Amino acid sequence: MGDDLKLVTKIENMVFVIRGQRVMMDSDLARLYGVETKKFNQAVKRAVERFPSDFMFKCNSGELEDLRSQFVTANPLMSWNYMRRTPPLLFTELGVAMLSSILNSKQAITVNIEIMR
Repeated sequence: MGDDLKLVTKIENMVFVIRGQRVMMDSDLARLYGVETKKFNQAVKRAVERFPSDFMFKCNSGELEDLRSQFVTANPLMSWNYMRRTPPLLFTELGVAMLSSILNSKQAITVNIEIMR
């Protein structure tokens, strides 16, 4: 039970509010699923038709600053990589649910269940 609570807490710290929606960043989801962000995003791009704008979107520069601010507030002891080449993809709850259809591994299924709870 302790490990489940740790995972839930970890997931809660990865949720941010952008455009009035609770979202998770591509890099955080990739880490949870145990894959590199680049490979995660490649899988998403191969199935981009499954991710309309209410499932996934790329943040603009103002939203990126807001995201950084929320990150520092939620995780003051952690550092976030500000030097990304591209803005992160942000996934809404619907987008996270859709990920299970393209990331077909035991870890992906387990993580998706915990996120949706």
